[in-house]
Amino acid sequence: MADRLLTVAEAGDILGTGERFVRRLIAERRIRYVKLGRPVRVPESALAEYVEARTVEPARRVRTGYGRAA
Repeated sequence: MADRLLTVAEAGDILGTGERFVRRLIAERRIRYVKLGRPVRVPESALAEYVEARTVEPARRVRTGYGRAA
């Protein structure tokens, strides 16, 4: 099944950013896109890959016995 192609505005809505940010990602080739003549579309899977690549897992907190209150 083919990916749904999103407009730059729709991609911005999904990422929670504006169109300008998505256009910058495209210009810097940091995200995959499809050029249909003049209009540009972003595959949904490209957004998922972008978010996945930039997701930071929480650090595991190491508990020590130091610094306890009396």
